[in-house]
Amino acid sequence: MKIVLIKSVLLIAFFLFAAGCSVNGGKGANKNAYITGFPTSVESALNSAKYPLNEKLVNTISYMGNEERLAYDVYNRLYSKWGIKQFVNIASRSEYQHITAVQQLVQKYKISDDVNFTNIDMIPLGYMNIPIEEMKSGAYDISKIQNLYNDLVSKGLNSEIDALEVGCMVEVTDINDLDAYLETAKESNAADVEEVFAFLRQGSYNHYWAFDRGLKNRGVADGCCSLGTQNGVNYCHPEYPQK
Repeated sequence: MKIVLIKSVLLIAFFLFAAGCSVNGGKGANKNAYITGFPTSVESALNSAKYPLNEKLVNTISYMGNEERLAYDVYNRLYSKWGIKQFVNIASRSEYQHITAVQQLVQKYKISDDVNFTNIDMIPLGYMNIPIEEMKSGAYDISKIQNLYNDLVSKGLNSEIDALEVGCMVEVTDINDLDAYLETAKESNAADVEEVFAFLRQGSYNHYWAFDRGLKNRGVADGCCSLGTQNGVNYCHPEYPQK
């Protein structure tokens, strides 16, 4: 009964994940090929045997899925305003890939079509396979994600500098959350989730430095570090790995 409940929670979680994202016609949506292939280690993790997932870990998968598509939506929106290449490159070549990785992780643990729901409303399993292009951009069922999206887009539409600063903010938020979620995966001995989350975090490191370079190229000498600490969040991270 407990396993069925966790699987049910996972289905609900992904419904929330899938219900709020789309390409939304951004400039990058039509001009750049989407990257969906994964490193061998990630492919192996997604194809490995299933691990027991507790409810906390299920929730982290859902939340991280929402957070990755927030980045995708924000970057497409800001690219449509400013045409800055970092946004379209990261959205189409990385965030799309990250959303796909989380989607496949959810598909791996999905419940079967013959499960009889007794304590929740029936949710179509098709939401687990909905194409990213058909998801609704900028609308989220998690209020924290919705508020963050609204605030970030509002700031990013002010200027190119503000837009690039938003990129720094998104990536630091991702990394902070992934640091915590990786610990949750380790505690649960869920090696597949851990591998996927580590993959997402490495991408966020790369994106942080891309936005840092974008700011420096526009005369902001300190790059992302110019943001300092805001609302208790430190956006200056010279210790992040660089490729």
